[in-house]
Amino acid sequence: MPRIPSIRLPHDAKAGPTKPEVRAVTLSKLGLTPADHFVEVGSCTGAVTIEAARRAGRVTALERKPERLEVTRKNLAANDVGDADVELVAAEAPEGLPDDADALFLGGSRNFEAVLDHAVETDVDRVVMNVSRLEVAGRAVEAFRDRGILDEVAQFQASHGYELAGATSFDSDNPVYLVAGGAGDDEGSGDEDAEASGVSDA
Repeated sequence: MPRIPSIRLPHDAKAGPTKPEVRAVTLSKLGLTPADHFVEVGSCTGAVTIEAARRAGRVTALERKPERLEVTRKNLAANDVGDADVELVAAEAPEGLPDDADALFLGGSRNFEAVLDHAVETDVDRVVMNVSRLEVAGRAVEAFRDRGILDEVAQFQASHGYELAGATSFDSDNPVYLVAGGAGDDEGSGDEDAEASGVSDA
């Protein structure tokens, strides 16, 4: 099996990039193909944008802070993404969001309700939101459910080994809550599917 190419992030955005293990799960849920237009809200270091550029036919990355958008641009240039079609947009979502996205990723919680409204209005097929705080995760689940686009909620955590007294111990990353769904397919969303995927109102 060919090795998945790693990415380089030589430029710092003063905010941690989405960790490799989290990116792997996130991208698997997004299921990007060369036919897709992928949109990221809050590109920051550009880690997810770079990974998506290797999979999707077209990528739009929004970032509200100009200095972070420049970090995205520099890190994108530091990686081999072939002739990927990537547009970097200096805007605060939902302003600047395109109307033809197939998949959308929110790496933060700022204005996420308005972003979800836009996703519903424009029939975005796949929407994934990553959250690190429990209270925000609860709000995100309710927001997805209220809009009839909730398919799945997952909580996961990676641990990394290090040597300790001649043996291996582990340091754990903070847990991540992933909320996923989509507005482009009425089948497979809403309360019935939330129940089927283990999500309930209880």
